[in-house]
Order: sequence, then structure tokens, then C-alpha cells
Amino acid sequence: MSTATSRRARTVPDLPPFKPSLVKAVFRDVTPMHVSPAAARAAASVTRTVLREIIDGAGRAAAEEGRKKLIPADLLSAIDRNVELEVGEKWYDHSPTFRGLTGDLYDAEGVLVPLRERRGSRRPGAVAGAHRFEAGVRKLLRSRGVTAVPVMVRDLDGIASFFLTGLARNAAMVVREGGVKRFGSVTLVTSEEAVPPPFPKDLVGALSTRSGDARTIGRDDVLAATTMQLFGDVRQRALTEARGAARDASAG
Repeated sequence: MSTATSRRARTVPDLPPFKPSLVKAVFRDVTPMHVSPAAARAAASVTRTVLREIIDGAGRAAAEEGRKKLIPADLLSAIDRNVELEVGEKWYDHSPTFRGLTGDLYDAEGVLVPLRERRGSRRPGAVAGAHRFEAGVRKLLRSRGVTAVPVMVRDLDGIASFFLTGLARNAAMVVREGGVKRFGSVTLVTSEEAVPPPFPKDLVGALSTRSGDARTIGRDDVLAATTMQLFGDVRQRALTEARGAARDASAG
């Protein structure tokens, strides 16, 4: 392998598959607030981390069967093995992969709610916009050395769309409320596992209050929203990589 080829192989996983323009479009779907460039980069980085972790988990399940092409069963296996990957939950009602696993929904009178009604209206939102993530998802799949069948790509699109939509809503809430309010941290561990260290006090303090423009979502608002959307090792990696992406952009 040539030096140039080797360098590309090392750097491909670090390329951001979700463009800031896409991130800002998702934020515009849920809030009229301005999104700073640093916030867009942070949100793109967090979404990349989440999708990469899901793809890697599915890839391990596929490798056990000698495959490099991911199928929906690999996605279910990845989530089953690591509860930290259960993100973008609202997508599950829209996906054939998860149908039957989310349970039936009944109204106040005990009548079964049809699936089409559970999906809600057809107004623009995370479902309508899920296809916007396909190029980024395929790029991320390639960077991890795997491919996926079309239905699996659709699930990854949907999860990314719903996750980022939720991240946008929570970031906007952080701005409105002046910091992280009404939110605590819960860590899930087994009896054999060591309890991971808590967040540094400076991080907790930074996320509990905020200062600045009340009409602009900044990088720290996205980081605060990340603590609300994720937990465990995935959350820590997402926060670390989002900060790194901001530093790299500043240095560039």
C-alpha cells in the first residue's frame, strides 16, 4: 500500500459524513433559533459517533456469520447487546425491522391504535427527511469497511434523522431554559462492572447554566443536549469527539 493510500485509509473514518448544512436544515424543522457553525459541527459529530457505534455493533454481529453486508437482524443484535445504542426510538414505529417488538398501542378506551395512526401526520419531519441522510450513511458504512442491504440503510437513515431531530429539540430547550434543568444522570451497570467516573465538575457546571444569545444555539447547548440523549460510554465518546471536532475546526 502506498503512503498516500495508507494515509487515506487512516483518515477516512474521521471524515464527517453529515454536512453542517444538513444539520442546520434539521434544526430549522424544529426551531426558529439560529444555529452557530460550531453547534452544527458538534451535532454532526455526535450523530456520526452514534451511527458509527451502531454500525460497528452490527458489523460484529455480521462478522460472526462471515458477512460484511449488514442486514436488519444485525441491527437488532447490536441494540440487544448494547442498550446504549437504543437511540432514535421514535423511528421504531415506522420500521418493519422493529415492528412487533415495540408492542401494541391502545387508546384511553382500550381500542388498538392502527399503525398508520401511531405514525402521526405526514407533515414534514424526521420521517419525511430521513432520506437526506442516505449519502452520509453510505459514506460511514464504507469507512467502517461494510455495506448494507437497502432496508438496513433505510433504518440507519431513520435512526439518524430521529436522533438528530431529538438533539435539536433538546438543544433548543436548553437555550430556552438557560441550561440543563429537570435532568439527572443515571448509569446502568451490572453487579460485576465498576461504576464509571462521574462527569467532571466543570462540565456539570457548564451544562447546568448558560450565558449568551438566547436566540442562538451554540456548541455547548448541543453538548448539553447530548447528555440528555445518550448515556454511558457512547455519550462520553460523543462528547469527546464533538469537542475535538470544534478544536480542529478552530485550528483550521
